[in-house]
Amino acid sequence: MSNRSVLVLYAHPDDESLCAGTMAQCAANGDRVTLVCTTRGEMGEISDPSLATPETLPQVREGELRCAADALGIPAPIFLDYRDSGMDGTDDNQHPKAFMNADAADVVARLVGIIRDVQPNVVLTFDETGGYGHPDHIAIWRHTHAAVEAASDPDFQSPGDPWQVERIAYAVFPHSFFIRMREKLVELGEDTSELDAFSERGIGFPDDQIHAIIDVSDAVDRKFEAIGCHKTQFGEDNFFSRVGEEEMRRMMSREYFSFGWPVAENGAVATSIYP
Repeated sequence: MSNRSVLVLYAHPDDESLCAGTMAQCAANGDRVTLVCTTRGEMGEISDPSLATPETLPQVREGELRCAADALGIPAPIFLDYRDSGMDGTDDNQHPKAFMNADAADVVARLVGIIRDVQPNVVLTFDETGGYGHPDHIAIWRHTHAAVEAASDPDFQSPGDPWQVERIAYAVFPHSFFIRMREKLVELGEDTSELDAFSERGIGFPDDQIHAIIDVSDAVDRKFEAIGCHKTQFGEDNFFSRVGEEEMRRMMSREYFSFGWPVAENGAVATSIYP
């Protein structure tokens, strides 16, 4: 059994897909993997109306995340029971219970309690853009940094002893990933308009800020099984599936991370999330 621990902090069921292979590898190596989800994704879209209704979606997506955790070989996720804030600019942003509007002191205190309990070496979360600007993604990035700092402060009142996290890492898709995907779609004669719309919003993390590339090819089957659990979010016609399973397996066999804290020095690209 390893003495290493990784804490994964995300906002919605399916966010963890960004680093699913790494989580599966860590678990297989005996590392302690703890997944925290701040909401149940109740404002997400529903790919097939037979799967859920707006009223049942929170429970359905909770089940989907539990299914994904089982597939990855990690313990059941911890839900913090905030409300999904919806996409940026929607009316749901104004809901008083939306995660983006949650009291920062409350969120940080809860995260500090978890950090001191599981004592992670590394915390995985979103980068400061939230990947594509989702307000909940940006909120968990902000609260993660505050909680990591507070968790090491002996004067911060929270159960458990102070704990110093060694690294915060952001799971990301580099810009080049989407370039390769678009090239493959063009080669197959597939429609690229959905991907082009994402690109216009600047999707994709700068390649020169990638600090680790993890080969997860030995966990790609578990990763695909976990992603497949999120049936309400990934319909059969999503643009990932259009490039073909063989190509997607190849592309999904690498996971990419940027080290958010401590600030990484320029140098060789690492092959592990751990310092």
